[in-house]
Amino acid sequence: MLLLNSIFALLHFSTIFMKNKEFNLPPVPAVLLAIISVQCGAAIAKTLFPALGAAGTASIRIGVSALILLLAYRPNLKQITPQQWKIVVPYGLSLGAMNLVFYFAIERIPIGLAVTLEFIGPLLVAIIGSRRIVDYLWVLLAAAGIVLIAPWTNSRIDTLGVLFALLAGALWAAYIVLGGKISKIMNSGQAVSTGMLFAALLILPFGFYENGLINLTPKLFGMGVALALLSSAIPFTLEMKALGQLPPRTFSILMSLEPAAASICAFIFLQENLTLYEILAVVCVVVASAGSTLTAKKMNT
Repeated sequence: MLLLNSIFALLHFSTIFMKNKEFNLPPVPAVLLAIISVQCGAAIAKTLFPALGAAGTASIRIGVSALILLLAYRPNLKQITPQQWKIVVPYGLSLGAMNLVFYFAIERIPIGLAVTLEFIGPLLVAIIGSRRIVDYLWVLLAAAGIVLIAPWTNSRIDTLGVLFALLAGALWAAYIVLGGKISKIMNSGQAVSTGMLFAALLILPFGFYENGLINLTPKLFGMGVALALLSSAIPFTLEMKALGQLPPRTFSILMSLEPAAASICAFIFLQENLTLYEILAVVCVVVASAGSTLTAKKMNT
């Protein structure tokens, strides 16, 4: 019941957010809200996997997200400049591939391990973009939290699943870099809706090939719409706005809250207790995220 109420609350917010294009949210709260939204969407995705499969679930998520965003922002494709096309197309393709490959990963390995391995991509972005010692300290603290939360004791880990998670991390890094670039030369709503269109074009063939969409029912489609809003339409729009105001390395470290948020949501919604290591991991990533935000703020003042 708590999970459903949280989902309905986020969906209500999404209606206000999508309708009011003048609504502005500061970059840090935008990223945090995006993380919460993704975790609620992950709970829905988990229930869709048995019926639709990884590719089918990714297809319904990205396909419906593309429709929602195209209707909400109505991008004029004829007005997109060649310079914008050169970035928005690979941005959309990396976005779609990242989600598809990550779903393939969590079919084979635990979500906690998959998220941890995937975060290597954004972590590398943060390290490469750093020029001060304090930035490396925040990255190391976030990395310590990721290591603590990872289920490394499981000796029977699917190798292909690990490779998929690492590939998803590389695509996540590309998404951050390309998102930062496109946000500087294109309206955020136009960019994310156009990018999602190309993400859908990439993923939909996989969904039909896997035959997962054949099992689609009205109930599953309704859950897919909620999944699309919570896992794609809302967070990607929020992240695009944040990327236009935050340095890539700061955004990357803030996103390190993903594994911790997954554990907290599991405790709240699924009554899964946190171990001591998981609690320490939460503390590490929260301190790293807060610290990176504070130092970034000082740089801009």
